Amino acid sequence: MTTSVLEKQSVEEILADARSFRSEVEDFLKVNGVAYQLNDWLTIKKYCERYKIEDTQVVTNWIRRGIIPPENIKVVEELNGLRLIKAVPYKY
Repeated sequence: MTTSVLEKQSVEEILADARSFRSEVEDFLKVNGVAYQLNDWLTIKKYCERYKIEDTQVVTNWIRRGIIPPENIKVVEELNGLRLIKAVPYKY
């Protein structure tokens, strides 16, 4: 009988791993001279979740059309060109 990964790890261990990973990501960004509050800057997917936008393509189109101004977009090259968007609602 096989057991799943979740059965092998307790919830506390999983949460500790998640906290550690988040800390590592924050430190990585700081080490490279970038300090972003992760509550103020969101990935496209997280932006859509927060502002109830059904399709990430909508936000991608806003970026392309300039609805989201360039100063509110950060590209983190060290994370494969990850785009972060300032967490403010934009009108279209």
